[in-house]
Amino acid sequence: MTEISPDTAENDPWVSLEFSPPKSEKMEQSLWAAIKRLIPLRPKFVSVTYGAGGSTRERTHNTVRHIQSETKMATAAHLTCVGATRSEVDQVAQDYWDSGIRHVVALRGDPPDGETSYQPHDGGYAYAADLVAGLKNVADFEISVAAYPEVHPEATSAQDDLDVLKAKVDAGATRAITQFFFDNEKYLRFVDRATAAGIDVPIVPGIMPVTNFTRVAQFADKCGASIPPAMAEAFAGLEDDPETRRQVASDLAADQCQELLDRGIKFFHFYTLNRADLTFAICHSVGLAPDRRRTTR
Repeated sequence: MTEISPDTAENDPWVSLEFSPPKSEKMEQSLWAAIKRLIPLRPKFVSVTYGAGGSTRERTHNTVRHIQSETKMATAAHLTCVGATRSEVDQVAQDYWDSGIRHVVALRGDPPDGETSYQPHDGGYAYAADLVAGLKNVADFEISVAAYPEVHPEATSAQDDLDVLKAKVDAGATRAITQFFFDNEKYLRFVDRATAAGIDVPIVPGIMPVTNFTRVAQFADKCGASIPPAMAEAFAGLEDDPETRRQVASDLAADQCQELLDRGIKFFHFYTLNRADLTFAICHSVGLAPDRRRTTR
């Protein structure tokens, strides 16, 4: 494949894309089909997730290196604090740096399967801010961290959650990427609060195109994201109508992105779920595809 670099004109919007490491040969084929379909979006970067408790660590490492080498797109690896000592995490980070990976998404991580609450690993980084500081000691990584417009489920308060984000930024994070949300006002108010708290890095909205409303509603309940009544109504009765569900999903996400564009937001992170068509359609319809950026904004 030819080298792909993002369009970096000062006033252009940009997108980033998130993928998951494949668990089988068939899923690997689907992942690469999605990546090839989305390359024309010229993403600023693509990231590859860990499973719960770091359960897909090796697949994540292999997928990151493969994408970077095959597509030349800037690729970010997720790293968590779960299940590894500091020296083990540092070695993984050093291996990434030596492989040309310059961007890490630093996360605390979820508890391993079978455990109900997070406990720092013996000898490991305790929390995401510690991980960010540790990564900066390894090399001068670009570091993205997580943010929660509707408050992390384990936070004691909205202020506590904001303090955690500021600690990650103070430790060296260069941007925050939000948990997915469907109510733009909650995101915009969160950005205002973060700015007032002295958090001066971009807070990138995480966009989740919804293909399976029931499953996304379960995800949302787990992570504390609210579902607007109008969204639930839009998907009502479509359980056995996948074609209409896709159209509704595209329309809703496009409307969400358009409103954010109209409010001055210039960057978007798409949780692709290793599927391409919805993300590509949304970006094209609202002018986020490179061939439409300067003609529609």
